Amino acid sequence: MTSTPVHLAVYDTYADWETGHTTAWLARAGHEIRTVGPTGNPVRTLAGIRIQPDTALADLRPEDSSLLILTGADLWDTGDDLAPFARKAREFLAAGVPVAAICGATAGLAREGLLDDRAHTSAAPFYLAATGYKGADHYVDTDAATDADGLLVTAGPTEPVAFAREVFRLLGVYEGEVLDAWYRLFHDSDPEAYAVLEAAAR
Repeated sequence: MTSTPVHLAVYDTYADWETGHTTAWLARAGHEIRTVGPTGNPVRTLAGIRIQPDTALADLRPEDSSLLILTGADLWDTGDDLAPFARKAREFLAAGVPVAAICGATAGLAREGLLDDRAHTSAAPFYLAATGYKGADHYVDTDAATDADGLLVTAGPTEPVAFAREVFRLLGVYEGEVLDAWYRLFHDSDPEAYAVLEAAAR
């Protein structure tokens, strides 16, 4: 396993489907996945699945992590309950530790001002515009984006596979032809891609 874990933020209304590819394949590549909640109390996903966080947000330090993953949730758009996670993302980025945000989490980062000067994407430009952020000129119309510093990955809610691809590239889990094959297999169901992955695993 790698020396520092990847931290997956979990909270009520967490969108179950958005990080499954990312966390499963990071774990298969040797990364420890640790969950971080608002507190140490259990949370429930959109599907009603109960998750007991490994740690509370207040106890999470950037130096103890290799990546913070922020998943979409209804709570991002219904109040400020998840704003502390966006503030924690600011800490991570300031410390040079990467952050990956998908779906509603991108709006949380926009409200925190973290997308004002970085290339990013989301569900749609108007979704982020509704936050009042100042980063519209840096919006990229693509499936998933990584900023120029290689510290921030963003994606919309329909792109969990592209989101995973960018995370894998950022952490060096897969590269080049193998990364492309992984994406083609899980995004396009390309049978030829499976052969590439099998060959790489030997």
